[in-house]
Amino acid sequence: MAKYKIAWMPGDGVGNDVMEAARIVLDKIKLDAEYTHADIGWEFWRTEGNPLPDRTIEILKNTDCALFGAITSKPKEEAEKELIPELQGKGMVYASPIVGLRQKFNLRTNLRPCKAYPGNPLNYRDDIDITVFRENTEDLYSGVEFFPLPDELRQSLKKHNKKMSRFDWSPADKTALSCRIITEKASENIVRASFEYAKKHGKKNVTVVEKPNVIRETSGLMVRTARKVARDYPDIPLWETNIDAMCMWLVKNPQDYSVMVTSNMFGDIISDLAAQLVGGLGFASSGNIGDDYAVFEPTHGSAPKYAGQYKVNSMAMLLTVKLMLDWLGEMDKAEALEKAIADVIREGRVRTYDMGGSNSSLEIGEAVAARL
Repeated sequence: MAKYKIAWMPGDGVGNDVMEAARIVLDKIKLDAEYTHADIGWEFWRTEGNPLPDRTIEILKNTDCALFGAITSKPKEEAEKELIPELQGKGMVYASPIVGLRQKFNLRTNLRPCKAYPGNPLNYRDDIDITVFRENTEDLYSGVEFFPLPDELRQSLKKHNKKMSRFDWSPADKTALSCRIITEKASENIVRASFEYAKKHGKKNVTVVEKPNVIRETSGLMVRTARKVARDYPDIPLWETNIDAMCMWLVKNPQDYSVMVTSNMFGDIISDLAAQLVGGLGFASSGNIGDDYAVFEPTHGSAPKYAGQYKVNSMAMLLTVKLMLDWLGEMDKAEALEKAIADVIREGRVRTYDMGGSNSSLEIGEAVAARL
């Protein structure tokens, strides 16, 4: 019996391409694992009305973690139009399966390392090593939304906050509402995770990124909680920055920052900016981590126009495998894999199109495997 059971979820588009590259490396590194294919993605939305079938949930419940390729997501109206005729007009509403997984398995910590590897021609500079901790289950991504706006909800909001009266002029069928929900417990969990990471890895600071001067209650709660948690880590400075200013400072002085922690939507935004500083989404890995389960994925999209061409950069996927190995406790294998990735980037002989080369996704995997 294999030591690990891993759910294998290629998903959509180039997710299949980069997962093949990952398998090349995993086979070379000889991870003692059994891989179980699990259905997820656009095709299952289109043909079944559910991009995250119940059978996939059952597979995940019986595995140690999951490796995930990429997902296609489209707005509500576009998604409905792509359903097969038998499912049209039945009131089905598309929901992101990766968001669903985060909530169903309480994968509350989204870990996104953004590290510059020397030799990468796309680096903003070579001394960047930032890790973003993004709260993964709340905020505007919680799915508490309303359209049209129910009258009883409108009246209740007006009762508790007079500012809601400003929108009386807009009829219900012209008004949408999304709720930004932040809880103290989730805020404490993500901030503490960021400080523990900084302590373990010798990072020089933690920066909480919010907007409490305008979004006073939700961002205010996150910042107040961060200050409270920071008292338990007196040797690690806590910096506080507004999200808009953080974008500016990251472009100006990215080397000043080590660990950033923030809420769900701000984390989604800031981690993509940080990823671009170290080469773009072709180098952006992530882990969705809970108490007992984790789903690991590169943060790029499914890029349908490139599907099956093995064109896209698979480094993000290989760095994601490294995160999975870390989480499984396979530290020697994780360290060896990162060194092999760094060697291939530094040598510069094998590069995909985004790096100015012509090599394929699989050739990246083969080059890294050859260095292991």
